[in-house]
Order: sequence, then structure tokens, then C-alpha cells
Amino acid sequence: MHRAGVGGQFWNSRPPALRAGFEVTLVCIPSDLHVATRLWRDAVQTQEAARLVLVLPRRRHADARLRPLLDEARHSGAQLVAADVDPHALLDRAAAVQVGAVDTLSALALLRELPVSRLHASGHRIREDPARALALLLSATRYTDPFSGAPMTAEAAIALLAEWRRIMMANRDIAACVGMSLWKRRRIAQLFARADATGSPPFHRRAKSAVRAAQSRDGQATGSIAVWSTRVPDGLVAEAASAGVPVARVEDGFIRSLGLGSDLLPPASVIVDRTGVYFDPSGPSDLETILATHSFDDAIRDRARRLIEQLVAANISKYAAGGSAPALGAPPGRPIVLVPGQVADDLSVRLGGGAIRDNLALLQQVRATVPDAFIVYRPHPDVVAGHRPGALADATVLHFADHISRGGAIAPLIGSVDEVHTLTSLAGFEALLRGRLVVTYGQPFYAGWGLTEDRAPIPRRGRLLAIEELVAATLILYPRYIDLRTRLPCGPEVLIDSLANSALWRPTALMRLRRLQGRMRRHLRTVHVRPSGSAIDGAADA
Repeated sequence: MHRAGVGGQFWNSRPPALRAGFEVTLVCIPSDLHVATRLWRDAVQTQEAARLVLVLPRRRHADARLRPLLDEARHSGAQLVAADVDPHALLDRAAAVQVGAVDTLSALALLRELPVSRLHASGHRIREDPARALALLLSATRYTDPFSGAPMTAEAAIALLAEWRRIMMANRDIAACVGMSLWKRRRIAQLFARADATGSPPFHRRAKSAVRAAQSRDGQATGSIAVWSTRVPDGLVAEAASAGVPVARVEDGFIRSLGLGSDLLPPASVIVDRTGVYFDPSGPSDLETILATHSFDDAIRDRARRLIEQLVAANISKYAAGGSAPALGAPPGRPIVLVPGQVADDLSVRLGGGAIRDNLALLQQVRATVPDAFIVYRPHPDVVAGHRPGALADATVLHFADHISRGGAIAPLIGSVDEVHTLTSLAGFEALLRGRLVVTYGQPFYAGWGLTEDRAPIPRRGRLLAIEELVAATLILYPRYIDLRTRLPCGPEVLIDSLANSALWRPTALMRLRRLQGRMRRHLRTVHVRPSGSAIDGAADA
């Protein structure tokens, strides 16, 4: 708990700065004036008042009764701190704690093995036993998993609280959000919740107002700006740099939802990257830094291994769960190669595609690379839905591919092929989870770590990783997730479980309108006549 910084109201703000240069004794003042006076008199008789910090009771009605005593303590040189602050920030400076009765702060001090003394009615100090606090933590407290309602161990509860604290502290550094579509703002506010009086960062439409929101009155940066990576307002990067305000880029997570973002379904997972963004190989990102430098221990590798098993068993992909493999009709003896199409104007294609710039060029290259393979082309679901550019005529595709697969989830399709050849598609990462050979022609985040066959290598990536380490970085350490039932931060395992509950993912009226818009766009496109007998599946779902 000490290392994790959890226990007590750890989400409260930090206390005012204590006097520097020495450790202090915390004196926990109760609301009872008689006991409070005895504690103060005892403490000031044995120590210099300047080394005492009086932690005041939370109940405000006690202030009036205690005011004469507190005025005396203040005039003597003691510091006064309200109890509704982060207790760990207080204990970090403490050498000892004195109490009238054991409370949360003193119990946390005992768990740190700080000396805690309780003033008895007789006037004697009684040294508290740390074993008492440990017994209270392990034996006298029941813990319940907030997501499942099942019992959990103290160790598991501490780990969960530590993750919440990490996310909460990162969120408090975000002073403003910009470039966030209206339909996803409520979810973004939940993902960026600060657990304090401010709730979540404010949303802005323009660069200037976002930069001002991230500055104090004297122009100093007070936090960073979170911007959706594909909706960066003009001038934001330059203005923020001039003001010394950091910019963090936000994108969908890799396990996102049960449905398409282009259908206006808000994400249940995002990434916040303060260095770059994972799909731009021209420079490092937070994800690349984790992959290149993180020391993966056995615990996180084991967790990643279980996560892989969960993903594969449930046929989880970025936008879907479940499903069954389509019949491909591949003749025996020919390797089956999947080529996932991508959105034509997608930044991952424009920034990470290398020499190959579109789906047709990729198909041509794959056919040249594996001339004897049975090639399955899978158009991107956003393109099939009519929301994004990149569609190819079926006749054009079938000059180079043997089969076009539309509809259904991609995960079971990946399980039916031998290889995946891709520019930068997430399908390549999902194929690695399923033990498939992956050949990359662009520079996706999962290339360059010894797990893929790379046609456009990235020289700065040279570390050899196990698949469990790639998954730990990509799905556990890098993103943040939210449980749609409790609105609490969660791990990927909880989100995966929620994908089985279709009630959580019911389309809104806006989503139904968006899908109708996509169908109208497809109807208005030029109709491409398919060759007779061509191998195409899922036309009804396209």
C-alpha cells in the first residue's frame, strides 16, 4: 500500500507544502476539545512546535470549538492541515504519528512501520503494534470486486486501487480537451475523470482557448492538452509549444467496442500518448518506448498470457466479439493468405504505409510475393459501411485475390488462414495472438520486435520480444479502459467480459441514423458489376 499510495482517501488533493528540511510528527486532532487539548499539550512538551503538524478533523462544526486551541498551536509555530487531503502525501514527510484513537491515517502509518503512539486517559503514551493494522487489513476486512461482485483478496484490491490512482493522477495532468466530437464527449469525460471537485477536464473547440485553459494567470503551464489525433485544430501544436504546454494525442484503444466508431459508437477504451502516436513510425511514441524499454516481470507476462487466451477463446477483435469462420472454398495444398483492406485516408496508411499507398498496390504486391497462395481480401468495415473512402471494385480485387470476405467478425476469419499480409492493419496484431505468420509491408506498431516478417523495417526497433510482452505493452500498459456498467476504470479483461452483454452496446438513435446514412452512400455509389461466379461472401452484410 505504501508503494502504491492507496488506502484512505488517496484521491484527495495534496496538502499545502510542509516546511522543508526535516521530518515532522503528525498529531491527529479529534473533534473532542478535551482530548484534542491533551494531545496538543503532550506533543508540544516533548518536541519543538515547528516540527508538529496538526491534522484537523473533517467535521466542520468542530472548528469553532477548537479555534482557541488551534490559534494557540499556530502561534506556537505548529502547522495546521485539514484531514481531507491525500494521507500518503502527509505520511511521506512524517517521522511519527500521535493519536487519541487509532484512525485511518494512523493505520496507514503503522503499515509503513512508522511509530504510532496513542495517548491513554492516564496520560501515558501507548505504542501501537503494526500487527494490529495488518490484521485489520487482511483478516477484519472483506473486499468485493466492483465489477463482478465476487470476493477478492486484499492484494487484488490494492492492485486495482493502484491502477485507479495511476489513471486518476494522469487525468489530473490534463487541463483541457480539444478536437473531441460531440457524440463521444460524455465517454471521454468518464475516461478522463479526476475524482476531485472539477470532475473532468473542460472541452474546447479552438486552439487558443485550450492553451489558455492549460495556463495559470501568470502564463505558466498547469497541465497538458488532450487532442484527438485526427482532429488537431489549426495552430494548436505551435501555440502550445510557444506557451510551454504539452500536447497529448488521444486515439481509440485496440479493444474498443461492440460496433464501429464510424457508426458514432463511443469508445470504451482510449490511448493517451504524450510522445507521439502509435501509428506514426516517423518518431517514437509512448507505446514504442514501453516496448523498447519496459522490464516485463513474470506477473505481467502471465497476465498477458491469460489475456491472449481470453481474446482468442471469445473471438475478440477491435470492434466485435464471437462469430464463426466463413467458408472460403480454398483448394487443398494452397496456403491461405488474408489481406485486410484499410481506409484510404487513414493516418496509419499515410504515415506508416511506406512505399505502398493503397489497397490495390498492396494486393498487387502480395500476389507477387506469394503467387501460389489463395488470397482472401477483406475490405475495411468502415469502408463497407459506407463511411470512409477506400472501396475497390470487386472485379479489380479479383484480378489479384481469390476471394472477397465481407461481413461477420474478422477474428474467426484470421483463425482460418495461414498468413496475414498487411500494411499497418490491427489485423496483423490480432493474427500474432493466434499464432499466424504476419508479413508487414508498412511500419505498424507491432513490427520490428522479432515477431513479424517485415518488408519495411524500422532501424531503431531492435529489441526481441515475446508475444506476451507485446500484448502486455499494447493491451495492458498503454491504453485505459472503462467499465460501462459502473463507469469505473477497469482492465481489458473486464471490458472483454462486457462485450458479451449486448444490452450495453445498444445503438442509439444517432447511431441508427448514421447507419442509414452509410447505406444511402453505398446506394449512391457507382454500381460495379461482379463477374459471374466470383468468390465473394457476406454481400448482405457489406
